[in-house]
Parts: sequence; structure tokens; C-alpha cells
Amino acid sequence: MTTEQEGGRTERIVGLGAGADAVQARELATEDMILNIGPQHPSTHGVLRLRLVLDGERITAAEPIVGYMHRGAEKLFEVRDYRQIIVLANRHDWLSAFANELGVVLAVERMLGMQPPARAVWARTLLAELNRVLSHLMFLGSYPLELGAITPVFYAFRERETLQHVMEEISGGRMHYMFNRVGGLKEELPLGWLDRVTAAVAAVRRRLPDIEELIAGNEIFLARTRGVGVLDRETIMQYGVSGPVARASGVDFDLRRDEPYLAYGELPVKVATRSAGDCQARFQVLLEQVKVSLDLADACVERLRHLPPGPINQRLPKVLKAPEGHTYAWTENPLGLNGYYLVSRGEKTPWRLKLRSASYNNIQVLREMLPGNLVADMIAILGSMFFVVGDIDK
Repeated sequence: MTTEQEGGRTERIVGLGAGADAVQARELATEDMILNIGPQHPSTHGVLRLRLVLDGERITAAEPIVGYMHRGAEKLFEVRDYRQIIVLANRHDWLSAFANELGVVLAVERMLGMQPPARAVWARTLLAELNRVLSHLMFLGSYPLELGAITPVFYAFRERETLQHVMEEISGGRMHYMFNRVGGLKEELPLGWLDRVTAAVAAVRRRLPDIEELIAGNEIFLARTRGVGVLDRETIMQYGVSGPVARASGVDFDLRRDEPYLAYGELPVKVATRSAGDCQARFQVLLEQVKVSLDLADACVERLRHLPPGPINQRLPKVLKAPEGHTYAWTENPLGLNGYYLVSRGEKTPWRLKLRSASYNNIQVLREMLPGNLVADMIAILGSMFFVVGDIDK
């Protein structure tokens, strides 16, 4: 075997056969291959395209390409009044509809200088935590499914249905609740509803170990997730990653504890963190956050039981106008930090309402995470980022 220099590039020449007269063949240099993952059909749970550059089966570069589901929500806000924009805002992360509504009404109330009644504040906090559990359970069930474990999704959906019953009873909706209103909530809590919430939360807490036991000691799941897709703290800070993905890398930040809104300032909010920053750590954080949210829901129910009777909302004028100015409200959504930048010129519609959605930042960091990994590990990494594509495109 000999080597030749050609144009600054070293190539190997390999002899084929035996003897001095062996035929020589030039070994071809490998070429990078560009592979498109997606976009998938709109009937799937999201339309995301990844442009990967591969050297064999190893990823050398990755570019997330978004925008396939863009609905122009921010532009539509500008021709809808403050009651109508709620129906648009709750749809970008369809697993966290209540939380999406909440951020919008908090921003409008801040512009108006309005303080909702105490019953509305505590009921909002309760419903936000129930919505958080519903979102987390979806990923706790579907993530193992992407790695080949089908059983956990049935357990996760059983728990989701238990909580969906109480959410549907109070709002009439299963996904898009439309229960928030500027100044409070749509209507009073149904008679006996708090008892049914307590029973539902207790049932989910009692059966949650079923999901944990299926996964925690599963050798295949551990092999596919431990040490895979490690995300370091510096990269998180550069890309603005937040929520469970950031906390799995040791970023100990949660708005509910660090900048309380609603009734969180009066609640013992525990923040689940891990230091490994890999796929397994992200799954563990999500599981622990479910337990924390169930405890917070119980605390909210207990407080609502002891609040004196009173209104659940405030009476609003027929035409609701926000004063001229601007404000920024942010919330700890199930997937991370959501921001709402509202600019008003004194009209009944916002001049500008900019959304900062958690999934957008969380998915951009894939360009740093994926290079160096195998294509097979990309599935495990992508599923552990816990994003909703509508939340990316808005």
C-alpha cells in the first residue's frame, strides 16, 4: 500500500491480489451525505424538518428548519380584541392550552392595572398545575414509545383521562379550555368539583409508580438514554433553553419560585433538577415535576376550600380597551418560559403581541447537540427535548 499527494490531499493506493504485478486501485474518499428528516405529514403530531449532514451514520452538522406550521398568530392578534385573542393564544402548544391563555390575560391585566379576585387567582393556579401534569404525562408516555417501549403510553393515558375528566367538567373542553378571562375565570367552580379534583389527584399519585417502575430499571431504556444527548449549562445559557430541559442540566431556575405570579408566592414550590444533562436526566426531571405539581394542586384545593365566598371574575366594559403603553408578562409553562410582550395604543385590539415560546429556543439548540451523535441516537435526543411543533412556529 502506498500513498500519493494530489492537490494537497493524501490518498491511499491499495494493491489488489499478490505479487509485484498486482492491480492497484485508488481508495475513494468518503463524501458527506445530506439527509432530510421530515417534514412529516401534517396529520402527525408536528411538522419539523431536520437537515443533517452525515459521515456514515454519524451526524457532523444539524440544522432545524421550522415554519411549516406557521399560522401567523401574532399578526392575527392585531385584528382581534382582547377577548378574542385568547382563543388563538391557547393553540400554539396544544398540550398546555390553559397555560397559554393564562399568559395573555396576565399581560392584559397588568396593562389595565387589574387585580383578579382571590378565588380566581387560586383557581388559576390549580388549573395551571393540572394542565402541567397533563402535558408531562403525554411526554412520559410517548417518549418511551419512540424508543420501542409501548406499554408506558397506556399507563400515561390512563392517568391523563383521570385528570381530563375534571378539566372537561369545569371548562367543557378537552384540549382548548377557553376558561380564562381578563379579570378572572369564565364562571364559578361547579358544586363538589374540588372533591373530585382531590380524588383524581390522589388516584394519579397512587398509580404514578407504575410508569416509573416500567422505565426506571429497563436496561434498554437506560442504554438508549444514559450519557446520550448531553447538554451543558453554557450552551443552555447561550440559546435561552428553559424548563425541564434546562433543569436537567443543573440550571436551578423556575419562575414559580424565583419570580412568583398567581398564588405561587404562598406555595412551597420545589424545583426538580439533575446534573447529568442527558436524555435520562430530562426524563427524570419530568417525572419528578409531575409529583411536585400534584402536591401543589392539593395545596390549592385546600386553600380554595377555606376561602370565603366571593366572585370568580370582574365585570368588564362592553368594549375592553387597554391603555396606551407596553408590558411584558412571563410564565413557567410546562415546556419552559413563555413570554408575552404586549404593546397597546389605547385601542380594543393590541398594536403588537409578541410571543416568546419555550419550544422555539429549546429546538434551536439541536444544532449544538446532534453533531457527533449517531442517527439512531437522534431519535432519543429529539424525543427528550419535549417540544410541541406548534409552539415553535406559533
